Amino acid sequence: MTSFLDTSVVVRYLTGEPPALAASARALIEDGTEVLTLLPVVLAETAFVLTSRYLMGRTDVVDALSDLVTRENVTVEGLPVDVVVEALALVRPSGRVSFPDALVWAAARAAGQDTVVYSLDRRFPSGEIDLRRPS
Repeated sequence: MTSFLDTSVVVRYLTGEPPALAASARALIEDGTEVLTLLPVVLAETAFVLTSRYLMGRTDVVDALSDLVTRENVTVEGLPVDVVVEALALVRPSGRVSFPDALVWAAARAAGQDTVVYSLDRRFPSGEIDLRRPS
């Protein structure tokens, strides 16, 4: 059986609000007996909710998501944890790289050397990826 976490569970876990729902999320995630899977879109959506609704700073969100994805019982669908953590680190220094772009970067990096990312976004991270701009 594969168990996926929805954004609502992750947000409750990371914010502690509201307390009753946060306790349920904490019990599920911290129990550690079940492998829980996050989709990259859940990470991106969680980052959006935490920065826009909860007004958390980007550094705090990066730290919280990095701590979550490095738990022994949490995986990110289709991506190695070290690549996800590296992608999240791209977001930390400034507002230059968005959370979704960092996760696209992670997917491209995990896909291998023959991967190309087409982007019109001048801020898209290009390290170790063949980044092209459509003409």
